[in-house]
Amino acid sequence: MDRKTKGIEGEAIAKRHYEKLGCEILEINYRHKRSEIDLVALQNEELLIFVEVKFRSNNEFGEPESFVSEGQMERIKTAAEDYIFAINWNGDIRFDIVSIDAKKNLEVFEDAF
Repeated sequence: MDRKTKGIEGEAIAKRHYEKLGCEILEINYRHKRSEIDLVALQNEELLIFVEVKFRSNNEFGEPESFVSEGQMERIKTAAEDYIFAINWNGDIRFDIVSIDAKKNLEVFEDAF
């Protein structure tokens, strides 16, 4: 499976997870300049969740969630600020990391950064 296909599949798995929790998916692959947020979800019309999805076909070099760098976190925060401003959001926000392993087991790290 190539990188792009793996990314699309991982995002679809994460999307289904948040939908099962009752979240509305507002954006998939939201882009701002050089940054991208995999998913933007709205929970109970009061919490905006910015989601970074990491899907690894093997854990030989570490767990999927360990591949979110400080620089990537900062870029996601910058894109989130743009999104918040664009929709005039005044509620709470959260940044999650969704880790998906080779067996498609999903683990969510809420408020990860």
